[in-house]
Amino acid sequence: MMARNVRTPAGEIDLIALDNGCAVFVEVKTRSHHQAGYPEEAVTEEKLEHMIDSAEHWLQDHTEYENNWRLDVVAVTGEINTQNPQIEWFENAA
Repeated sequence: MMARNVRTPAGEIDLIALDNGCAVFVEVKTRSHHQAGYPEEAVTEEKLEHMIDSAEHWLQDHTEYENNWRLDVVAVTGEINTQNPQIEWFENAA
């Protein structure tokens, strides 16, 4: 992991990771259960636009990744600090 909770003028980036030289901007969504919907459903088109804007701000200072980056979503379902949360990783969410 390169960074977490990065604030930019366009919003916050939960995680920034590196995957084979690719900068990965990760939005993490958590729900304790599915009654309110799946966590990944909370990543709307508007949220994706903010993620892109935030990533582009970060990339202005890290130009080595400007042509090699992606947006991912990690969806976590389960109670915090339990042994078996359900975790799904969605690559290239935008």
